[in-house]
Amino acid sequence: MANQTYVPGGDITSDDKLWGLLSYLLTPIVPIIVLLMEDKKARPYIKYAAVQGLAIGILIVIMAALSFLIIPGCLAGLLGIYAIYLAIKSYQGEYTVIPVVTDFCKKQGWIA
Repeated sequence: MANQTYVPGGDITSDDKLWGLLSYLLTPIVPIIVLLMEDKKARPYIKYAAVQGLAIGILIVIMAALSFLIIPGCLAGLLGIYAIYLAIKSYQGEYTVIPVVTDFCKKQGWIA
């Protein structure tokens, strides 16, 4: 999975990094909570990580539900490992671009 990084500007606090980490690690629960909290949702970095974390979490849940088929089960595991990688990058303060997910979220207007 190719991964690009871009930084749209703005200050990223340690609190932002922590919420970004949690959004990827404890997906889909934490991203839902973050998106319901107005003060966290107003922070661009937290919102970016939460929306992408939620999208990845939904994919993991769908693939896990289809795990009686071998390939979706393997994909769920791989997405889980990729979510850990994204959490580490998020804690380093990097905006990560997930090839299909980021484009989809941007086209929906969920992230800038």
